[in-house]
Amino acid sequence: MNTQPRGAAFPLALAFVCGAEALTAAEPSGQAAAPGFEAVVEAESPVYRFEPANNGAGPLWCGGSSCLVRAAGKVFASGIETLAAQKPLNNCRWLLFGLEGDRWKRLHADPVGLTREPSPLVAFHDGRFFLSANPTLAPGEYSGPARPEILEFDSHDPALPGSVTTPKWQGDPRFTEHSYRSFAADGARGEMILLQNIGYTHAEWTFRNQDGDWSASGRLTWPWGADYAKPEPIRVCYPNVALQDRAVHFCGVSDIIEPNPKWRAFKRELTGQQWDYDFRRLFYTWTPDITREAFRPWVEIASREDTCGWITPGDLWVDPDRRVHLVWSERALDERLRPRFFPEEKQSHAVNYAIIQEGHVVHRRCLMIAAEGDNVPIPSAPRFHIDTKGSLFVVLYVSGPNGTGGTLSENRVLALSERGTVAGSVTLPLAHPFTQFFTATVRAGSPPSDTLELLGHAPGLGNEVRYARIRLTAIQSER
Repeated sequence: MNTQPRGAAFPLALAFVCGAEALTAAEPSGQAAAPGFEAVVEAESPVYRFEPANNGAGPLWCGGSSCLVRAAGKVFASGIETLAAQKPLNNCRWLLFGLEGDRWKRLHADPVGLTREPSPLVAFHDGRFFLSANPTLAPGEYSGPARPEILEFDSHDPALPGSVTTPKWQGDPRFTEHSYRSFAADGARGEMILLQNIGYTHAEWTFRNQDGDWSASGRLTWPWGADYAKPEPIRVCYPNVALQDRAVHFCGVSDIIEPNPKWRAFKRELTGQQWDYDFRRLFYTWTPDITREAFRPWVEIASREDTCGWITPGDLWVDPDRRVHLVWSERALDERLRPRFFPEEKQSHAVNYAIIQEGHVVHRRCLMIAAEGDNVPIPSAPRFHIDTKGSLFVVLYVSGPNGTGGTLSENRVLALSERGTVAGSVTLPLAHPFTQFFTATVRAGSPPSDTLELLGHAPGLGNEVRYARIRLTAIQSER
């Protein structure tokens, strides 16, 4: 059994102020690119359309994982279909698509299972790829038990039906349709890890080794909120999870009912709802070997606790030196509460970056910021991309006023140097930029690539999920 101690005390890392080297969102976005760094759009296409399920989830709800993978040179995407004859919450089924040329073909759909959430994918470098399903065991009921499943497909013949395996867990966990699951793979080794939340106390995890055996399992217990008015576990959701050489890295955001009694009462007056959720503390933990060692004590990477702000996890990458790179979005405060509780505070929207080594933050930087009064667009939705030379890029969405009377809605790619500075930036010349998106991430087992691939939503196109492929050249960085 591998458990995570509660650890009532953990380092508190307050939100940091962007330094002088950060880009404001209105700075030139790279029309004059850094030497050797350019982006060429090779393909844009719709994948599928969907009807809203009205069950609290959507096609990109599993944002910490990915519904887009590349396996043996081929690209696959998972999706969801809302079934009109079914009532929420379990009123969807998973779909699987393959890219043929520049058009998407529907390959498979769940013939019997009903589910709430999208089904993320992982891939191995030998061409196998896998879909995580969580079918309900109580069809027709609003809520109830569910059974995690893994379906295995072969990229060399993806039309073949997937073979189903049932992961092995520690004991008999009570899974439900609210899985908040994370699915990650070491594509080179052919190993994977699956985590699913159990209520507000912990996540169950199970590990499958390169022999195909579910050889280890355990619990990841949430950090303990000893400093709240009513101490409680701090459920951590929407995490970015990486598996590399059996080391596991996990970084997610707090997701609990508003713990500040005064703020909770004020929000209830505003909305009439008895609940409101907190997403403002970013936590990280890791183990050097999931099969042998417990997760280390939690580290709080960032917080907007003082001003009721908002944090959204972006991405995580483990470099060849085993340094862990993190990127995330921060909103400084909840403006509804500002007049009464913190009237002097100023709003800002930032994309922040950190490097962790052996559980310690060794570098921090604000990559892009839009501060109140600057009349510049807001950066959001950051993701990493790693090319075949090991260069690190951040792709994000930028929207809002451009500072000269117009507006922007675009995706940008920032190239980062080894020192964590922005070494170059370009705007992606997409016909339809992405507001939210997955990438073919190495965390899901896809190999590093000189091609950036995106799957997500574009503004103005309604309930459509789209794909784009962009060729990037390696930047001539400060390395």
